[in-house]
Amino acid sequence: MSEYGTLIDKSTVRFERLLTGPIERVWQYLTDSDLRGKWLAAGEMDPHVGGALELTFDNSHLAGKYEAPPERFKKYAGIHKSQHIVKRFEPPHLLVFTWGAGIDGEPSEVEITLTSRGDKVLLELTHRRLGNRDAAVSVSGGWHVHLGLLAELLANSKPTPFWQALGNLEDHYEKQIPQA
Repeated sequence: MSEYGTLIDKSTVRFERLLTGPIERVWQYLTDSDLRGKWLAAGEMDPHVGGALELTFDNSHLAGKYEAPPERFKKYAGIHKSQHIVKRFEPPHLLVFTWGAGIDGEPSEVEITLTSRGDKVLLELTHRRLGNRDAAVSVSGGWHVHLGLLAELLANSKPTPFWQALGNLEDHYEKQIPQA
């Protein structure tokens, strides 16, 4: 299992993380607004197929104290809200929801599966229907850091500030994801 995301095809990236369990606790971090807000984005979720999911991002505050974004990410400073739709909801194993712009005017899609592995939980996150290479590079760096924060929180470790963790990850994915 690599710490980096893998390009499955030109519009799909996949991440795997072995997390501290139990599975019910990891599921809470995916679905509870307050817990999700510590590693990704807070926001209410209607927990059923077709339900609304609002994500309120504030990456500068994810590690518990303010961290200003570097110059190249200034446009992401502050709070950003986005609206999504729950496509599949099967506690505590599967969550699928829409994401931003994807292919042919349709949204991209995030699928998160959880599988118990003893006292650990295998999380597999697959982001499909990414509209272009730039989107694949951007979401790869973002998911990499967000999933790292989730792993740290579940292990009761001090979370790494988001912008610090993002560092050169986009540069890494820029080099790893081939030009079209």
